[in-house]
Amino acid sequence: MADNREKTTDQMKTWKENRGSLKPDVLTTASGNPIGDKLNLLTAGPRGPLLVQDVVFTDEMAHFDRERIPERVVHAKGAGAFGYFEVTHDITRYCKAKVFEHIGKTTPIAVRFSTVAGESGSADTVRDPRGFAVKFYTDEGNWDLTGNNTPIFFIKDAMLFPSFIHTQKRNPQTHMKDPDMVWDFWSLRPETLHQVTFLFSDRGLPDGYRHMNGYGSHTFKLINADGQPVYCKFHYKTDQGIKNMSVEEAERQASTNPDYAIGDLFNAIANGNYPSWTFYIQVMTFEQAERYPFNPFDLTKVWSHKEYPLIPVGKLVLNRNPANYFAEVEQLAFDPSSMPPGIEPSPDKMLQGRLFAYPDTHRHRLGANYLHIPVNCPYRARVANYQRDGPMCMFDNQGGAPNYYPNSFSAPENEPRALESRFKVSPDVARYNTDDEDNVTQVRNFYTQVLNEDERQRLCQNLAGSLKAAQLFIQKRMVETLKAVHPDYANRVQTLLNKYNAEAPKNANVRVYSRPGASAVAASSKM
Repeated sequence: MADNREKTTDQMKTWKENRGSLKPDVLTTASGNPIGDKLNLLTAGPRGPLLVQDVVFTDEMAHFDRERIPERVVHAKGAGAFGYFEVTHDITRYCKAKVFEHIGKTTPIAVRFSTVAGESGSADTVRDPRGFAVKFYTDEGNWDLTGNNTPIFFIKDAMLFPSFIHTQKRNPQTHMKDPDMVWDFWSLRPETLHQVTFLFSDRGLPDGYRHMNGYGSHTFKLINADGQPVYCKFHYKTDQGIKNMSVEEAERQASTNPDYAIGDLFNAIANGNYPSWTFYIQVMTFEQAERYPFNPFDLTKVWSHKEYPLIPVGKLVLNRNPANYFAEVEQLAFDPSSMPPGIEPSPDKMLQGRLFAYPDTHRHRLGANYLHIPVNCPYRARVANYQRDGPMCMFDNQGGAPNYYPNSFSAPENEPRALESRFKVSPDVARYNTDDEDNVTQVRNFYTQVLNEDERQRLCQNLAGSLKAAQLFIQKRMVETLKAVHPDYANRVQTLLNKYNAEAPKNANVRVYSRPGASAVAASSKM
């Protein structure tokens, strides 16, 4: 049995073996001073009080008190790994970014996978979207492609993001997950239908992180060397094949192995079974965008693969586990505003909001100099700017170079190649409501054309199993919303709800607990 232990279980043994015959390092304080005794406090006599001069203790305890940084508000629990991106197809006709400059070029990457709604200690197998964020350490600075395992999202306007996330978290009074909050919001905002339907389908429970696709989700802009722009979407398709869990298996893993996805990724890489994804783009010209039947920047919708086929670009390969989780995964910070020349944002309202929100939250979690942290540092490019000082400045603070611009002393100058592309904007400035746009056609296509009969039945069972925990008026409103998608969708969910609601009085002593996006789990109030 001991010979068949997983790599995660044997991590300490492996670490010792890798040291070989090396002697243990000398134990020191954080300032490097050797420690003579790390087992006993410095006291006045064997039973006397602790002395303030016990700097060995205060050094240890002061750091321990500060070990935890604020966890991420969203995507709190995740797994990370490192590897490379290799270009396999030439797309320089679309993009001048050096990361794509020739076939065979490789760029180091860091990837963080995550659940979205749960806290850091939550289970990996809950029904939830999964984060799939990629940091490319390019020659021209970092490129952070912050996406999910779905090509769409719940909302299309960043103003709603804090409210949406609040519904997925805890009730401010009870501090419990609240199905009324979840389904009230979803039923009031029809644009959530596409993602909600995707979420409660089989793909809402991916089997770990290796067997799911990734998407940049947003619409971006690519600029070629001649300054010609196109709109673009990024896709990364798993080479391991799509694999999902049943509700029963997901619940079993949640109770017996809540770190299933983290362990699965770590063990695969440690065993040399390196996961990979094929990287694609979709391209739409500005003229096509003007003629498209819906807003091409709407994050709740996809682009037709028939009209805008996937164009192969390269491959993502993960071949190294983090040496230390906190240093390389917990502190790993992604920022969609990190884009090298040749890649720019589109007018996507959600992307525009994230351009501010992400770096702002990193400055709160990690400090003003979070980009000095090795895992975030754009180490393949020379950083030269007019930013100085701040907590945790880890480098030379740019020495004696001028800290103002313009100046006359050979300090950093502009790079014309990096100038953003020019585009016209001439509409009225206003707060435009997007709720009345078509929110059902693509959901109907997904329900009737993408899912087969068994998948439709499971979707309705999963959705009704969660919706049953919400109040009746919210159930009713959600079913009315589903009717706009397809009568069969609404009827199946309503039939299941009728059954659940009829059984409710018989189980008056049973309390229903429902994680956002999870199947409802009944637990006796007497337990």
